[in-house]
Amino acid sequence: MPVLNERDYLEHAVSTVLGQSVDGPMELILALGPSTDGTTELAQRIASDDARVRLVDNPAADIPIGLNLAIAAGSYPIIVRVDAHSELEDDYTRHALATLARVDAANVGGVMRARGRTPFQRAVARAYNSPIGLGGGAYHGGAREGEAESAYLGVMRRDVLEEVGGFDETIRRGEDWELNLRIRRAGHRVWFDPQLAVTYWPRESWVRLAQQFVATGRWRGELVRRYPGRNPLRFFAPPALVVDVGLAVILTALCAFGAVGGWFGLVAAMAVYLPIVAYLAIIIGVALGPGGGKGWRDKLWTTAVLPTMHLAWGYGFLAGVLVGARDTVDTSRLGTRNTPLP
Repeated sequence: MPVLNERDYLEHAVSTVLGQSVDGPMELILALGPSTDGTTELAQRIASDDARVRLVDNPAADIPIGLNLAIAAGSYPIIVRVDAHSELEDDYTRHALATLARVDAANVGGVMRARGRTPFQRAVARAYNSPIGLGGGAYHGGAREGEAESAYLGVMRRDVLEEVGGFDETIRRGEDWELNLRIRRAGHRVWFDPQLAVTYWPRESWVRLAQQFVATGRWRGELVRRYPGRNPLRFFAPPALVVDVGLAVILTALCAFGAVGGWFGLVAAMAVYLPIVAYLAIIIGVALGPGGGKGWRDKLWTTAVLPTMHLAWGYGFLAGVLVGARDTVDTSRLGTRNTPLP
């Protein structure tokens, strides 16, 4: 479990891990980044109270570096990746181990079930759980078991991780997708089992959500640079929206100054504005429907959250494709304020 600034969240996440029912020994290794909110002291207390919890330092704070450090410190042949912002169901590990053996897979993952406490957080959770929000990846609500492109978190065989070289430490976001690409290239199976579910608590503020999605989009753009032709078409929808919005702004300015008109202006307006109108109609339709929540406040936040996610991710993606991710970090994980427990 990589950990950074999760004081209000860590203890509960750890309890769901230690409460797993497994046949055999287990350990939980926390890779501690340089937290500023007292998380490190809390982790030390947790480790002193339970011998199954071990600590390793992750001064770089990068997730893939922390994961590799924790895996290297581990003792057992199966690796269960967990997150300080998530909660495992009681039989998650037992069921995952059974699936791993049943289908002869190298990595097994399940559904990310996002939840929220406030109207804003609930809107983000609904977007996570909706194909409109995050593009329909299997672990965002899929119901059909089978081979998958990637896995959320994942229950993995150590020997396969060692074979492919572990997590790529030069990648700060999207490290799961890249690892699973190498696992599949090596001839192993990545498997999705919808019976596995993990509760995930998303970012709690608009600013943090936008920061998270810009960083994630930028690293996805970097991965497109590194692995051209290996990315699903759904990744290109948000950047296409950003480009179209930019063209709409330019066209509006040109029309206002009389630089564009006539038949050319009409055709250009239809080509540029109609996709935006269609997109807004979809967003409003989702918000007004069951996927938008129950009350007017939920529906308003849904209307605001979906474009925020798409535009922030798309902007980051374009920057990543054009100039690379470079040293981009997810600044939404920094500071002392994080998602509160309900």
